[in-house]
Amino acid sequence: MLKAAFSAQLINEVGLHARPSVKLTQLAKTFAASVELALEPAGPWTDVKSPVKVMRVKAAKGTILHFRAEGSDAETALAAIADLIARKFDED
Repeated sequence: MLKAAFSAQLINEVGLHARPSVKLTQLAKTFAASVELALEPAGPWTDVKSPVKVMRVKAAKGTILHFRAEGSDAETALAAIADLIARKFDED
C-alpha cells in the first residue's frame, strides 16, 4: 500500500476554521486514500474525511499541520491538499 506524508503551514487568515475545514474534507473525500492530519508529527491523528473531527483541531494561522495518507492515490491526495493550503483555501 502506498504511503505519503507532508507538512504545511496554514497561511490563510482564519486558519482551519469552518469553511476551510469543509473544503479540506470535501477534497479528501474525492480520493480513495485514507488521509489524516495532526498538530505534532507523532499525533494524535485526525481523519481528514470527517468535518467535525477536522474542525475540532482548531488550528490557527501559522500552525504547522502534518498530513499522512495511505492508499493507491495517497501522493495525489496530499499534493491536492498541499495546493489547497497554498491557495489559502481559495478565500482571498
